[in-house]
Amino acid sequence: MNNNPVVRIAEVKKTYFMGKVEVRALQGINLTVQRGEFVSIMGPSGCGKSTLMHIVGCLDRPSSGHVLLDEVDIDELNDNNLAEIRNKKVGFVFQTFNLLPKLNAIENVELPLIYAGVKPEQRRKKAAQLLESVGLKDRLFHKPSELSGGQSQRVAIARSLVNDPSILLADEPTGNLDSKSGDEIIRLFTELNQRGITMIIVTHDQEIADCSKRIVRLKDGLVISDDPVR
Repeated sequence: MNNNPVVRIAEVKKTYFMGKVEVRALQGINLTVQRGEFVSIMGPSGCGKSTLMHIVGCLDRPSSGHVLLDEVDIDELNDNNLAEIRNKKVGFVFQTFNLLPKLNAIENVELPLIYAGVKPEQRRKKAAQLLESVGLKDRLFHKPSELSGGQSQRVAIARSLVNDPSILLADEPTGNLDSKSGDEIIRLFTELNQRGITMIIVTHDQEIADCSKRIVRLKDGLVISDDPVR
């Protein structure tokens, strides 16, 4: 069994410019996430939560410091290698679902497998299994317009898992859902974590954070607390 951390972040800083204004989004973050953990990242707007998520997910690079994903230092990768590690090791769930409207549920879930070169029969079978595992066995051929918000997010979650990622990242995953659908998605995340999936969720909702096992709070681009959920 691999006991190395899934994510290791050391002295990560991120600075960017909005026009001529310098924004110091992250000012020296240190964070380790072990395999099988369920971590919530909280903090006020502008504290660096989404910036950190983008860096962990290989969507952006730090200005300085190191990010290791499964012990691979992402700063040492070229853009093609970075895209490859992102596709293989990271599953993303966004607030806006990001489903393609002309594709049905099973086709949306299959998409990453098409890019990975998986044969049609194989990818169809896996997509169907994942949709069934998130409670959508009877919605395989429904398009996003025929699904509720909660069902659409379940399709997005199934898609995020299709490449067997090392970690699942969710950015305000219940932000566009009513409270009942949001509760169902959080229950699903808890079940997925119990199956061994490592998860990091960015949220402003304390109820959601309380369902995780650990809460990391950011303020002004720094970690101000990192505590287990009691």
